[in-house]
Amino acid sequence: QLSLFRLTMKRLFSTSHSSVDSKEMKKFQLLAHKWWDEEGEYSALHSMNDIRVPFIRDTLLNMSSNYHLGNPLSGVKILDVGCGGGLLSEPLGRLGASVTGIDPLEDNIRTADQHKSFDPVLAKRIQYQSSSLEEIVEECMETFDVIVASEVVEHVADLEMFIKCCSRVLKPEGSLFITTINKTQLSYILGIVVAEKIIGIVPEGTHEWEKFVSPEELERLLESNGFSVKTVNGMLYNPLSGSWSWMESTSINYAMHAVKSGAQGQSSPTDALSEMESEQPSATAGTT
Repeated sequence: QLSLFRLTMKRLFSTSHSSVDSKEMKKFQLLAHKWWDEEGEYSALHSMNDIRVPFIRDTLLNMSSNYHLGNPLSGVKILDVGCGGGLLSEPLGRLGASVTGIDPLEDNIRTADQHKSFDPVLAKRIQYQSSSLEEIVEECMETFDVIVASEVVEHVADLEMFIKCCSRVLKPEGSLFITTINKTQLSYILGIVVAEKIIGIVPEGTHEWEKFVSPEELERLLESNGFSVKTVNGMLYNPLSGSWSWMESTSINYAMHAVKSGAQGQSSPTDALSEMESEQPSATAGTT
């Protein structure tokens, strides 16, 4: 009876206070089978791995006292929020991490599960779940060393609630990695008019400019919810070469790394990540 009560409460909570936007779900439903087509609608996300994976890896290694040759992220528990078809979960799993990928769209999870099954190593290291972030908060309090939310925050219905949930499932001193699009005139022209309507590298209707968030606003939300922002790097996509690079300006895309403040008077519950954030080089991360 108790478990039935908890399930009912969870459903009530997730439907009445959800960060999931049903309009966004409909957009991605149509493309759920296209995730692993490297030349298709998600080609820019495939090539983004060339910079976002090293950024996550190098940042974590700069904070870590342990180093596992060949499996640098061994022992690190990562939550990939809005994992889609698993484009970021898989390379993180190959680096040795234990990855949980969640996505509210069942078709995305089906695609991700099918793709990881081709690799027995990944099949063990990655588990996928069709759910929203709020739905796992109760069972996953302070469970993860790292959360990645890549190209996700510009699609959520309630950004502050999303960040609060991230904080609740992260261990003290855990890391949050976000990549998203700035809210500028330039991002509207390049991210929506050019990318969607002119050259079609992103399916039309994927983004709504009103939901874009500036790094200043994101930093304010994070800092007011118990995070300390460590790094903000600008990102640039070249549609001719199909490649991403780091840049100083954050006027279009950017990546952010924030650390959840530690519990008072106690150290982090895991030694997978130690307290060496100050040594994190912002300009060189991800260029290796």
